[in-house]
Amino acid sequence: MNGKIRMGMIGGGKNAFIGAVHRIAANIDGQIELVCGALSSNPETAKESGELLFLAADRNYGTYQEMIEKESLLPATTRMHFVTIVTPNFAHFAPAMLALEHGFHVVIDKPISLTLAEAKLLRDKVLETGLTLALTYTYSGYPMVKQARQMVKDHAFGKIRKILVEYPQGWLSLPSERDGNKQSAWRTDPSKSGISGCMGDIGTHAAQLAEYISGLEITKICADLNIMVDGRALDDDGNVLLKFSNGANGVLVASQIAAGEENALKIKVYGEKGSLEWHQEEPNTLKVKWLDAPSQLYRAGQGYLTPAAQFNARTPAGHPEGYLEAFANIYRNFALTLKAKQQGETPTPEMLDFPGVEDGVRGMAFIENVVASGLSDQKWFDFKI
Repeated sequence: MNGKIRMGMIGGGKNAFIGAVHRIAANIDGQIELVCGALSSNPETAKESGELLFLAADRNYGTYQEMIEKESLLPATTRMHFVTIVTPNFAHFAPAMLALEHGFHVVIDKPISLTLAEAKLLRDKVLETGLTLALTYTYSGYPMVKQARQMVKDHAFGKIRKILVEYPQGWLSLPSERDGNKQSAWRTDPSKSGISGCMGDIGTHAAQLAEYISGLEITKICADLNIMVDGRALDDDGNVLLKFSNGANGVLVASQIAAGEENALKIKVYGEKGSLEWHQEEPNTLKVKWLDAPSQLYRAGQGYLTPAAQFNARTPAGHPEGYLEAFANIYRNFALTLKAKQQGETPTPEMLDFPGVEDGVRGMAFIENVVASGLSDQKWFDFKI
């Protein structure tokens, strides 16, 4: 892998929101180039989308099956190294499995699949092939999230006792899926989104962030899921009590009907000696509070930060970095990992710091356990995988 890592894209064509985000993020560090694509489930739209991105005509494919099969026949010096899948949830598993079967690494927009069973099959295939799979749980890519994670790992706050995480949005407060909004239409459709709406879409982000920063695993849940907009088939609001592997407790709130909210993801982690607080809408600041000392503000780009935080920051202090850069950290670390492995080297911990297939399995387990709990009168559910 001398030179750039070559990427193929499935989904993300014209009028698709997240495809452009992936392409920008993959391009930020100059490590990755888009060489081919099957950019829509509609072959005509796929070809039109590829033309808009100036893909070579012979690598602008009508279907993902055609792309994966034809790319696998190209010389190793030309074919794509990995495929990134930016489709709705129901179209994650099949292309990911086909890509792994043909020897390609994979990046998938979360959640990893439509069901836990599919997620486990992908995990088995990754273990069988030795290939690398990354998942875009974007918020774990922020430098100050990595600072928080390392401070917890270094026992700066002592034993963790309580975790509060919330992700309120307001964009589904009205039934926009009935007015032609494509983003809300597939997210509220069980055949495309899966068994959960809000919890599957953003609750999984909150759960992953809580586990990532704390280094703990959720072991028990007690969920209350709600459908607040009449006529919806999937939850658009929910509250979950949590128990963690060290005995800590927590609360997770996710809502897409919190009118007026944008992407107000917040997390607080409380230990014996102090606590931390991070807000996604003000991502360059980490608030640290101590039991017996003044509170502190840690800022991105500063030399006093941990190596992990500095490795994932690009600009001097005071120059804001945000969502696209956090997204880019996942792609950059993934690309550096592929290069290291190709050269027979062991990737560094910083390179390997991106969500992988195990995060995908836990994310699907969270969805299925939360839905089961929400439908039951039983107070506590063991977190089963």
